[in-house]
Amino acid sequence: MEYDALLVLSFGGPERPEDVLPFLENVTRGRGVPPERLAEVAEHYLHFGGVSPINALNRDLIAAVEAEFARTGIELPIYFGNRNWHPMVEDTVARMRDDGIGSALVFPTSAWGGYSGCRQYDEDIARARAAAGERAPELVKLRQYFDHPLLIEAFADAIRAAVRGLPDDRRDRARLVFTAHSIPVSADVAAGPPADGGHLYSRQVVDAARLCAAATGFEDFDVVWQSRSGPPQVPWLEPDIVDHLEALSAKGIDAVVVCPVGFVSDHLEVIWDLDNEAREKAAELGMAFARAGTPGPDPRFAELVTELVREHLADIAPRRLGEAPGYGCTTNGAPCATGCCEPARRPA
Repeated sequence: MEYDALLVLSFGGPERPEDVLPFLENVTRGRGVPPERLAEVAEHYLHFGGVSPINALNRDLIAAVEAEFARTGIELPIYFGNRNWHPMVEDTVARMRDDGIGSALVFPTSAWGGYSGCRQYDEDIARARAAAGERAPELVKLRQYFDHPLLIEAFADAIRAAVRGLPDDRRDRARLVFTAHSIPVSADVAAGPPADGGHLYSRQVVDAARLCAAATGFEDFDVVWQSRSGPPQVPWLEPDIVDHLEALSAKGIDAVVVCPVGFVSDHLEVIWDLDNEAREKAAELGMAFARAGTPGPDPRFAELVTELVREHLADIAPRRLGEAPGYGCTTNGAPCATGCCEPARRPA
């Protein structure tokens, strides 16, 4: 199959204070989230001037991929669409249709499986194509890339840099802690094709953490979670990063390196939950704290995107390091497999 373009598909975020509540209403539509909870989360955004960094980071990524395409001879225009805020993916796919794009590859800014990490992007694609009508382009989503060598290398270098940021007398005893976005336990159970036994998301996160730890010479590490939401009676993946710091301190650990392995760039969850809440907790505990950077600005991330594209253009075999299964490459919003990450199998 020949392709005419690349679509970068992301979550979206507000870029002005007046965008914050409408954006959050888009994110939580149909979930019954009370207004007071939206107001609480809105304060996180307003703390940073009402601007999420995600759209700017994605525009920087697109510029880097365009440069990498030019360097490697790939002649594909790049489009940008979001699920929850402008540019909305429905508008972007309609523009692609009007520009005469017949088929395109889709790069989702999530490396993972599971409903939120993969299947919801399939739904975005299907919804956008339905809105565009009969002349909607064919859209082929690129595969999950949680264990791509370039991603692991970028995280490994970020971990090394974070270690160097610790006080000299604490570096050798620092604990390496990986974080990823928490999800409801029931959603993790349902993640992946039923025949694979579920828990695809958490298995992939642990696999990526293992690879990053091995690349940086850490024999021991922890995997914890962050950014949970929803009612307290619904079990989510635990422990939370802040609770875990308290547990480490109780064991006498006085230095940590935190790597947000579940995020490809410094989303608001990273800078709020880690650079603010977790860092403040560490200071309260007398614990040296260093946070590894995310790979999005690293030139290797643009190379990763380009390599995923070349897998389709030149029939190149995928490069993978992990042991956990990987899926995600589907056409026009189809699921990876029958029953894979079914919305009906996740909690309301």
